[in-house]
Amino acid sequence: MDVSAGQNKQKEQDFLVASISQLSISNSTSPRVIAKFHYDYGVAELRFDPESDPNGSVHFDLHASRLFKLSPFQSVCISEASEMDKEKSYSRGISIQFRNEEESRNFHCAFEQWKKEVVVQGSNLPNGTVSLSKSKFDDKIEASSAKMYFHYYGQLLHQQNMMQDYVRTGSYYAAVMENRVDFVGRVVVDVGAGSGILSLFAAQAGARHVYAVEASEMAEYARKLIAGNPSLGQRITVIKGKVEDVELPEKADILISEPMGTLLVNERMLESYIIARDRFLVPNGKMFPTIGRIHMAPFSDEYLYMEIANKALFWQQQNYYGVNMAPLQSTAFQGYFSQPVVDAFDPRLLVAPAISHVIDFTSTKEEDLYEIDIPLKFVSSVGTRVHGLACWFDVLFNGSTVQRWLTTAPGAPTTHWYQLRCVLAQPIYVMPGQEIVGRLHMVSHKAQSYTLHLTLSAKMWGPGAELGGILQTSSGKLDLKEPYYRMSQPQAYPLTQDQQPNQLLQTQDMQLQPQDEEVSDLMQQALQDSGAELHSF
Repeated sequence: MDVSAGQNKQKEQDFLVASISQLSISNSTSPRVIAKFHYDYGVAELRFDPESDPNGSVHFDLHASRLFKLSPFQSVCISEASEMDKEKSYSRGISIQFRNEEESRNFHCAFEQWKKEVVVQGSNLPNGTVSLSKSKFDDKIEASSAKMYFHYYGQLLHQQNMMQDYVRTGSYYAAVMENRVDFVGRVVVDVGAGSGILSLFAAQAGARHVYAVEASEMAEYARKLIAGNPSLGQRITVIKGKVEDVELPEKADILISEPMGTLLVNERMLESYIIARDRFLVPNGKMFPTIGRIHMAPFSDEYLYMEIANKALFWQQQNYYGVNMAPLQSTAFQGYFSQPVVDAFDPRLLVAPAISHVIDFTSTKEEDLYEIDIPLKFVSSVGTRVHGLACWFDVLFNGSTVQRWLTTAPGAPTTHWYQLRCVLAQPIYVMPGQEIVGRLHMVSHKAQSYTLHLTLSAKMWGPGAELGGILQTSSGKLDLKEPYYRMSQPQAYPLTQDQQPNQLLQTQDMQLQPQDEEVSDLMQQALQDSGAELHSF
């Protein structure tokens, strides 16, 4: 027997059998055959490959097949007709001859194991099943993205990276333990359970039973971890599958999950969290987390802007080994500015108080997350160049005893999410008290992320500002799927002892830098054209 297992949901198991014969065709037998159990990204089958005829393979869908033993050395495998159209398809079967009784026994054991553990669609699981209908997840997410996503989260090193984010893990632990009253004697569903750590927290808090739903190969590690904690594990069932597909034997009193990505919505797991709510949660059940908020504020960071712009200088070369690279310079310049920047920054870079967009997980519809449109309106506290929009998020665990926030704000302890900044290729110039308006339009795509359309405009200020004219506008298109990870740069400054976490923006003393006298002249001319005056500050 040859057994091979590949990473990322690819598995095979081979057996050498003496012969097979088609029941519906003739009683003649074939030469020796390799019987191969194979599972490849959603398709599980039993394939018989004759050694002498590579093109004579016989395929059976494991989900629709059954195996019967006729004698110690002979069995028959029957494939049922399609449930979709039985009138136009027929059952078929083959007779399998084994060389000895031990090989027959091993083959039957392997068949039953594959039916139970590998063929998740429609097979019985310990406390749940997977729906036969096509997954809603598969309809809206492209296969290549899902493959990489589940491969990534199926590795222990990435789970460790998240678990060692002690702000994240500690906040979840505190939220659960401080609200034991919400868990004691209750049924909990852990959506996207990963290593199973949140399921173990729920069990520690007294949950009657926890269903840990995990679609990646991490489900097997979760089973091992939970089995290693038997006092808790006896109340936890790991179910391998997507929340869009699995069926549970009972409703949940509370959902717990860590569905947040960069900018809260990246990876589109919030949609799965909402689907789990609609499918499994009892009316008025609890959700941990309960709401999420995306915070946004304009920022000024000359160093970051120059760092990004300078990357495209490579393409200005006109004699790179005899090649003129300049035709691609403009494209490269725009490409670098299409990457959101992920890092931790000093909150003193913000030039206006932040605004927030709230997503209530208890009431938001899944479709509401397909496209998110956020109007922007700020009042600048300083005179400076605005280089783009800074974003971060927080989530609330609205427990019955304690309401606890998990924040990724600048100036707060850094998390593995860091913060995110959308840098515009063309900065805009503002003065103290000047209004900044715009729009952040987020459109989901099938690569489990969003395209960001950002527009910022500086409105008129001073005399005549009530006319509402626009002095300058800048816009950009960014792909949240392809960020620039800048975490190696200097991290955020710590808060002072007398500074509250929500006071991220203090009165700033940043002045408009005389970077270019021509710029000031242009602004003065623009103001004169509008009938307003430029005041000195």
